[in-house]
Amino acid sequence: MWTADRSRKFAFSGKTTVNMKSRMEKYSAFLLAAACFAGSALAQQVSSPAAASQRVTAQDLVAQPVGENWTSYNGDYTGRRYSSLQRINTSNVAGLKAAWVFHPGNSQNLEVTPVVIRGLMFITSSNDVFALDARSGREIWHYHRPVSPGLLDDAAAHKNRGVAVWQHSVFMETDDAHLLKLDARSGNLLWDVPYADKTKHYGATSAPLVVKDTVIVGTSGGDSGVRGFVAAFDAVTGKRKWRFWTIPGPGEFGSASWPGNSYLHGGATTWMPGTYDPQLNTLYWTTSNASPDFVGDSRPGDDLYTACVLALDPDTGKLKWYFQFTPHDVYDYDATETPVLLDSEENGTIRHLLVQANRNGFFYLLDRTNGKFLRATPFVEKLNWATGIDSSGRPILSGRIPTADGTNICPGIDGATNWFSPSYNPHTGLFYVIALESCNLFLAKPKEFAKGATFYNTGTSLPPGERMQKILLALSLADGKRVWSYPQIGSGNSWAGTMTTAGGLVFFGDDSDSFEAVEAATGRVLWHFNTGQLMRASPMTYSVAGVQYVAIAAGSEIFCFSLSTDSSPVHKDH
Repeated sequence: MWTADRSRKFAFSGKTTVNMKSRMEKYSAFLLAAACFAGSALAQQVSSPAAASQRVTAQDLVAQPVGENWTSYNGDYTGRRYSSLQRINTSNVAGLKAAWVFHPGNSQNLEVTPVVIRGLMFITSSNDVFALDARSGREIWHYHRPVSPGLLDDAAAHKNRGVAVWQHSVFMETDDAHLLKLDARSGNLLWDVPYADKTKHYGATSAPLVVKDTVIVGTSGGDSGVRGFVAAFDAVTGKRKWRFWTIPGPGEFGSASWPGNSYLHGGATTWMPGTYDPQLNTLYWTTSNASPDFVGDSRPGDDLYTACVLALDPDTGKLKWYFQFTPHDVYDYDATETPVLLDSEENGTIRHLLVQANRNGFFYLLDRTNGKFLRATPFVEKLNWATGIDSSGRPILSGRIPTADGTNICPGIDGATNWFSPSYNPHTGLFYVIALESCNLFLAKPKEFAKGATFYNTGTSLPPGERMQKILLALSLADGKRVWSYPQIGSGNSWAGTMTTAGGLVFFGDDSDSFEAVEAATGRVLWHFNTGQLMRASPMTYSVAGVQYVAIAAGSEIFCFSLSTDSSPVHKDH
């Protein structure tokens, strides 16, 4: 069902009430935003009636870089989280002020990146979807679905990272791995397709990705003993087009690692959205850790396709190539960090690259046309599970593995970075990532798979005296080295990502509950805003009627900022 729920956008000192006047205001706002989504911002639709027939097209989705719109989780298909907007820039960002705040009301730890199309914003919170006026934060419609019982691990926390849009439709994954299609103009549920079985420990936490007329999804459950997959569905009918299993079945290439029925519980889940190259017609999707965690005796060999990036044909699901970052992973080093697509000139030749700062502590460059390994360099100092990466891209192991008594291993369980987004600015040529310097004691205790339980073969603890620290890094593509770094003050518990713009800025959530902007070229601090809440999401930017906004989810709120406080007047119901 959908409901035009009460507005949750508020001023810092205001409290909303519901009465007949506010309902009439919301109904008017609904009609306005529906027209806005169909065409453009209000000022534009008045002067251009033809704009009313517009929809989210393939051209909208392939646009690079993003500007007025933020069309998918990472902005555009490249995963760069780079925007061409520059109205907010190094010379004026100090004047950035809160424009509005929206409180969904059913989550204390939002992980969503908003999607904005021509002035209409879509966000998720647990299994709920909200459409907001992106100028004011006013709620237009609200689709509500109760959270699901009987889930494990991340899915049981009812995390959700956002929507995908196409034509007049909004797609989301539910916590129990259903793919929903909603009408973007009303929030009406158009279809509901279950694509994995929660009774087999599956769940979903990601945002879908739309490629052409296909919606692509993954699952969570890598620590709960599931068999991972990527699946594609027809955006019109919801019919499944293909499914690629990330753990080979008996007799398939790589199946030697999975004796008996162990392949059914091998992990390699696909819990973050991929990236896409339209010219190569190649989808790049990453996979999680091998299962069980910490003990690899039951899964000999490399354990394909865990801790990999997969290059898939989006039309058929056929595997073009793969690259495995951490073969036979016993450290929980998921490779689900964003596979960023860049083009770089080297010795007069344009190289089509896939770049990833991996959870295992190495910064990788691959040729995305064929998966050829080019280079890997460490980007954290606390790194002892491997001594380096050889010329073929395989790690040179140090011999440190989890044991019954505990082994000090770096990076720790949360990795040198994690799912929170990196970004790349083509003007500076720098790759920005939030790194974590940390180590853990890794413990191992074998156990059998059990229905209804996670498949951790014990876990980790913090060594005595260990201090975790988050650092914002700017890495050079040329050699993988740090160009500048910005150490954070805090306990290392933030999970916020980055975003960069043509205005010469990098926006990110710091480790002391503040949203910050720094100069992209130097790391010089230019602005910050104390949200007062832990951030577990990555920022984005968009513009409406010539006004640029920057937004991030922090704790239980969506915060939105602009230079002009008059551009988004804070509304209070009376």
